[in-house]
Amino acid sequence: MNWADAGFEIFGTHVLWTDLVGNIAALSTVLLAIRKSMWTWPVQFTGSVLLFIASINAHITGNALKQAMFAGLAIYGWWAWRRGTENGRQLAIRPARWWERLVLIGFMVLGTAAVGLLFYVTGLSWGATVPLPEGAFLVAADAYIFVGSALATWAQGRALVDFWIVWVAVDLVGVPVAFYSGLVVSGYVYAVFFVLVIVGFVKWLRESRTARLQVAVAQ
Repeated sequence: MNWADAGFEIFGTHVLWTDLVGNIAALSTVLLAIRKSMWTWPVQFTGSVLLFIASINAHITGNALKQAMFAGLAIYGWWAWRRGTENGRQLAIRPARWWERLVLIGFMVLGTAAVGLLFYVTGLSWGATVPLPEGAFLVAADAYIFVGSALATWAQGRALVDFWIVWVAVDLVGVPVAFYSGLVVSGYVYAVFFVLVIVGFVKWLRESRTARLQVAVAQ
């Protein structure tokens, strides 16, 4: 057994260290994001690499691609937040504008359809080998999680409060899919994510409203 397959047994389930540590890093990413810490991005990058390895071992190619995408978006997010905090400034968080919300919804719908078709034709999604109609559902779920995760992380990089809402939508599908695929740790972490995402959304929304009120009073 190589290091990527290393793990331990708990209640009859084999847990990979890459899955466990990667999810701890992912969980830490959410906690850091709530606090608007720059450490959000390097921790996310590290967790993405570990979960990429875990997904490859579990033969979940779509999820592996998602983790590779996360790693790339972590670099973008670090760059964007660094620009937003230059000269000691606080990161300016805000609700998305109406056109940004339309972009998010449009890309979610069209992106899921396009990526789902790509996953099915190329066999990149593990659901592509499962008989219909179950296979079609699994491919669609894989594509939805992939696209939704990309949009949420992109919106987070832009410091949009709405990125938390996108994560809620992703978690509603991600939790059952993770358990179904055998990544037990990921399933439980997704469930914890859901709670933390709600907390993060409320905190960011409150802070953005306070900031807008202060600007209005100053004017």
